Amino acid sequence: MQLKDVHRTFTVGEVKVHVLRGINLEILARELLIIKGESGSGKSTLLNLIGGIDQPSQGFISFNNRDLTGLDEQEITRFRRDHIGFVFQFYNLVPTLTALENVATATEIAARPMEPAAALELVGLADRLHHFPSQLSGGEQQRVAVARALAKRPELMLCDEPTGALDQENTIMILELLQKINRETGTTIVMITHAPAMAQLANRTAIIADGVIAEIITTADPLPAGAVDWS
Repeated sequence: MQLKDVHRTFTVGEVKVHVLRGINLEILARELLIIKGESGSGKSTLLNLIGGIDQPSQGFISFNNRDLTGLDEQEITRFRRDHIGFVFQFYNLVPTLTALENVATATEIAARPMEPAAALELVGLADRLHHFPSQLSGGEQQRVAVARALAKRPELMLCDEPTGALDQENTIMILELLQKINRETGTTIVMITHAPAMAQLANRTAIIADGVIAEIITTADPLPAGAVDWS
């Protein structure tokens, strides 16, 4: 994916708020990319643009050389369905559905899905298929959310602070799982965070500040999440 001179401005009453002020970024196939920035820096807005949830006010976004900025609502919905998997900070599971049924909500609309049970097995929940969210721990619920995204076989998985609601033990578990998915399936993963230590996990880290990419850091040998000093 390529983003060139991307701006996003919101109008609040009579005031225009310039959240993104000219983002230039390339997302490489099969990489794990961290987008890091302080609260209010524009990282969530940027992730929404990458995922086709929102459209830029100005600039150019392409995916596999296809211009996304000119797509209508139906076309951009199809793009999200066919190419993007989302994992959010809060799990967004349907409380009245089992883990298996929650994953199936994604596979039923995907073009080339894996079996929901197979996706749950990949995230270590083969013995929790018929449990409801209320019967699962926070870490297990987030693993269901990861399985739901993974089951679509997306080319690009977008993770919005996926460990923000978890303790350290479950944080490490989820991050190691995302690293494994990236390594073993070749799925490109973009994850936003404000935690400095996260940069040690990724191939590249893009630092966003005041609505622009201030710096891109390349890590030659990313560490497994369990080897990072989180103190």
